[in-house]
Amino acid sequence: MKQAIINGRIFTGENIIDKSVLVVEDGKIVAIQNDIPVNTSVIDLNGKNISAGCIDIQINGGSSYYFTKSPTIDTLNDICDSSLHFGTTHVLPCLISSSLKTILSAIEVVKDFMAQYPHKGVIGMHLEGPFLNPLKRGAHPAADVRQPTIDELKQIVEMGKDVIKVITIAPECFTETQLNILLQSDFIISAGHSMMTYQQAQYYFSKGISLVTHLYNAMTQMEHRNPGMVGAIFDNDHVFAPIILDGGHCDYAVARIAYKLKNEKLFLISDATFLGRSVNEFSWGEFDAQLVDGYYRNKEGNLAGAAISMTEAVQNAIQHLKISVEEALKMATVRVAKAIKMEHAIGSIQVGCSASFIIFNNDFSQFETMVL
Repeated sequence: MKQAIINGRIFTGENIIDKSVLVVEDGKIVAIQNDIPVNTSVIDLNGKNISAGCIDIQINGGSSYYFTKSPTIDTLNDICDSSLHFGTTHVLPCLISSSLKTILSAIEVVKDFMAQYPHKGVIGMHLEGPFLNPLKRGAHPAADVRQPTIDELKQIVEMGKDVIKVITIAPECFTETQLNILLQSDFIISAGHSMMTYQQAQYYFSKGISLVTHLYNAMTQMEHRNPGMVGAIFDNDHVFAPIILDGGHCDYAVARIAYKLKNEKLFLISDATFLGRSVNEFSWGEFDAQLVDGYYRNKEGNLAGAAISMTEAVQNAIQHLKISVEEALKMATVRVAKAIKMEHAIGSIQVGCSASFIIFNNDFSQFETMVL
């Protein structure tokens, strides 16, 4: 049955529309019009605002389970349910550097989950590693960070078809033949955990890499004689840059600089280890994380993922980047969708997109999630 959402201020992802009726059927937006269709149930927003739900392309765990430790259906349900509580309607569960066996097992689990629960918001998987530069591995287990091989890459590409949406690699660790295997796949390649120079980064961007993994973190920094990977990102208009906006992964001042330079190519991720700060300590194998002053850190003192949600990132963007609610929401919705080439399915309020929304007050201090 069709549903009509009325009396709301609609943040479409492109502009703001007042006094229109949003018509939904079978989980999709089917019309934005002036009148309420006949034989339609009505949802009255009573003057509140509505936007597409947030999209998180890098989330490691929900309120209880960590995906890399436990790549199971239960973990994916935990991530989805916890994300909905925090305004996120679509996710890419992130698997950090792991054995090939674990990677292939996780791919199968995500594939099965998407088939069983097509409306729960899992839109694929983010494989972060294991082909990273060990000098920039961060909290990734050293034993699992390794050089790529053609055989392993082919297995991941074959098994990950239609499941892996994003793969994070350090391109400088690849041969041309190895990199071409990924470039010819349907994966979106993200450069990260890398020691690339400015020149190397621009070369790999010219090869077709248009995304990086967490701006500023685990990459070479911008110096006045060595612009590094950060400088290459700022100097390339085609590269999307996600940022962890929690005040710990980068200072808010450099986040403001990034916003001025990248503008529509800058977007938000959570990189949450767990959501809701519900887990204080966590360890398995070489990986450990402890919640200290609002941030997850390992025993080496390195950040081990974040503790914020996407809606907290939106609130931080409004407060610290000094931008409008509409602009901050774009950084969590439509711009994320564009970065992963899904802007016609999620991330905005337009005909054909998912009927997954955030309802919020004018300053975004209060919100609720609605999935129809």
